[in-house]
Parts: sequence; structure tokens; C-alpha cells
Amino acid sequence: MATNTLIPVSEYLSTSYDPDCDYVDGEVQERNLGEQDHSDLQARLIELLSAPANKPYVRVNPEIRVQVGTTRYRVPDICVRRRAVTKEQIIRTPPLLCIEILSPEDRMSRTREKVRDYLKMGVPEVWILDTVTRSAMISTGAATVEQTTGELRVPETPIVLTLADIFSVLDEY
Repeated sequence: MATNTLIPVSEYLSTSYDPDCDYVDGEVQERNLGEQDHSDLQARLIELLSAPANKPYVRVNPEIRVQVGTTRYRVPDICVRRRAVTKEQIIRTPPLLCIEILSPEDRMSRTREKVRDYLKMGVPEVWILDTVTRSAMISTGAATVEQTTGELRVPETPIVLTLADIFSVLDEY
């Protein structure tokens, strides 16, 4: 997954990757993407979170660079930020929520490392969605809870999404 060659932050920031990659302590790390379920779920979440009723509260960005530490940049599948935040080309202000969608090749140890990075940066909540089990793991720093039914609430907003509505896109074929 990694390049095995350390590069400086400046080179990472001036290079375009397709798809974009995480950068961890000098190492460029590829992200698992490209499968239909992953893409459909990402599109569905963006649609739900960007609904007109939610626009006063949040900005929703897919696959944007987030600087989680001096030598660490992550690219969450979805980044949810306060509507009133200052525009940043690279996100340095802690988002309200980072969402990762698991691909079959994802290792849980690497996903946990991403979650720790987001939480350490000051992100109040991280969602990890699994298309296979149709579950959501919600991490707040103090705990991680897994849900297969019910609702997910975007921190510091009135936005509520149901898991049934989120995962319904996987039944469309």
C-alpha cells in the first residue's frame, strides 16, 4: 500500500494523486476505493448530508485533505464541517465529523489509526461504515459503538440520518 520511499511534506502537497492518498510521517499511503458499493454509499451520504434542510449547518466535502498533525494528512471519504468555517484548501480546522467507508481490502488496524488521528486533531466524532455488515461504528474518543439499526446524529447540529435510509442505496440493484 505504501510507496516505501519517504518524501517531504512539501512534495506530497504539491503532487496530485489519483485517487488522493494519505500522508503519514513521510510515507504516501494509498486508499482502497473504486468498488460500486463504496461509491454508492459515499454518494448517498453526500446526498443526505447536503440536503437543503442541512445546508445552514454543514459543508460536506468528499475526499479532501485534512491535516491531522504536523506530518500527517488524511483524506476521509467524507468530511463534514461547520457551515460558518473559513474556507481552507487543506482542512486544518477540526471538522464536525469524518466518515470512512470500509472496502473489503481495508485493515482494521489501519482504520483505527485513521480514527485516532481524527480524534486527536479534535474531530468530535468519526463514523466507519461497513457495506458488508451494513453497520456503523461511531467513535467519540471515549468509546466506539457499533450500530446496525437506528439513527446517526451529526455532532453539534440537528441533523439525523437513519441507517436504513443510508444503506437503502445498496438495495437498488
